[in-house]
Amino acid sequence: EFDYYIFILYSQVLKAEYFSPWKGEQQMFKLDIGWPKTPEDFTGQTFCVAVDSLHGLVYVGQRGDNVPKVLVFSKEGYLLHSWNDTVEMPHGIFVWNTETGSSVWITDVGTGKYGHTVKQYSPLGKLLQVLGTPGNAGSSLIPLQFDQPAEIFVEETGEVYVVDGDGGMNNRLLKLSDDYKEIWLTGTNGSGIGQFKIPHSVTVDAFGRVWVADRGNKRIQVFDKVTGEWLGSWSGCFSEDGPYSVRFTADYKYLIVAQLNINRLAILAAPPVGSIGDCVIVHSVQLADETKPHLVDVDMKSGAVYVAEIGAQQVQKYVPL
Repeated sequence: EFDYYIFILYSQVLKAEYFSPWKGEQQMFKLDIGWPKTPEDFTGQTFCVAVDSLHGLVYVGQRGDNVPKVLVFSKEGYLLHSWNDTVEMPHGIFVWNTETGSSVWITDVGTGKYGHTVKQYSPLGKLLQVLGTPGNAGSSLIPLQFDQPAEIFVEETGEVYVVDGDGGMNNRLLKLSDDYKEIWLTGTNGSGIGQFKIPHSVTVDAFGRVWVADRGNKRIQVFDKVTGEWLGSWSGCFSEDGPYSVRFTADYKYLIVAQLNINRLAILAAPPVGSIGDCVIVHSVQLADETKPHLVDVDMKSGAVYVAEIGAQQVQKYVPL
């Protein structure tokens, strides 16, 4: 009889994990159909999006011939301006706010004279800083020699996290000081603990943990931000498709993950301090076929989620209910 109850309990746990009661019942986000005001402002393939929560701005990186590579929108959806200089093929984009101002970081995976770099711009597109050697794909032996760097995350302190690369020879996570010196570097190509196959997105939570979308290995890996030590990984939620993007909701209770090949946003419960444990999908947003969500970002003031969609060639805004 005891075994039977254990079995029932276990099957309920499995049920809760795989047939989440949230699905279909309680939505967490709804599409803002009024954003942007003029969808035809998107003229290329929209690969990435970054929110400046402080100033109410949304930056979009797009690719294509003779298209502006960076579009700047208001959070209401109006196109404010665009810029194009020294950006070849934007992959990831991030807004860094300090007390003195804001800047925009872009990872450039192009193979021309501007590519294989991580670059910092003023909000109006003036180039301020270049990490890497423009036009030269690098080897993992040299920390600041990138090969198709996928994404960057910058803390308020100015410390920088880069996942490198988007299918190049490097498969690593790099932490730099605010003056761009290596603090630690982890990762080689492979599927073991702390190894990567296309580390594609990186974010940091409020508890000193670095989260990496290890796309090719269909898992998320977690590291200690101070030491670079491996803390755990999640693969149970990604059997259908690997994670392309990782971003926390504004309250850090959930992790939003884009899955490009199944056109889905998965919303995962963030673990408390301590054990990473297993992943639990509490909700998912199914997007239309061929939407192909690539990278996402979250407005840390309003909680709105912006999704850069390569297939649909647009950025969509989802607001929390």
